[in-house]
Amino acid sequence: MSFTSKYISQAGIIAALYAVMTIILAPISYGPLQVRVSEALTVLPYLTPAAIPGLFLGCLLANIYGGLGLYDIIGGSLITLLAAFFTYLLSRIKRPVLAPLPPIFLNAFGVSLYLHFLFKMPYWLTVVYVGMGEIVACYFLGYPLLKIILTRKRWKEYF
Repeated sequence: MSFTSKYISQAGIIAALYAVMTIILAPISYGPLQVRVSEALTVLPYLTPAAIPGLFLGCLLANIYGGLGLYDIIGGSLITLLAAFFTYLLSRIKRPVLAPLPPIFLNAFGVSLYLHFLFKMPYWLTVVYVGMGEIVACYFLGYPLLKIILTRKRWKEYF
């Protein structure tokens, strides 16, 4: 993988979009019961590997702002990085409907590991809350975004 200007600009744009959307929608972006709308962008590694560092950096910046501390800054960002990598690997299967699965499962089970401590809630309840928010963001918003990009030749060429 070469770090061309296209790769760097794609990663930067994705990072900025993720961070800005999360921060602007802060009241629904943080906590155990959240719908982080920016998670819709987690389908983008299906189209370009530049989305992997872009999502990681965007999540890192958003979580610094979020106020939940190092657990969220480090843990949440690393989970996003891992989910982005797995989404990229799924692109080889050529089944776009699978693209939202890594962020849904990794966030539901991984982010809940520390959120249930921070908010003093049962782990499985936190898994359900985070998982539901991820399903809304990734399947109801992200998957349609992916399908639109895949069906529009001009948009697909960008990736």
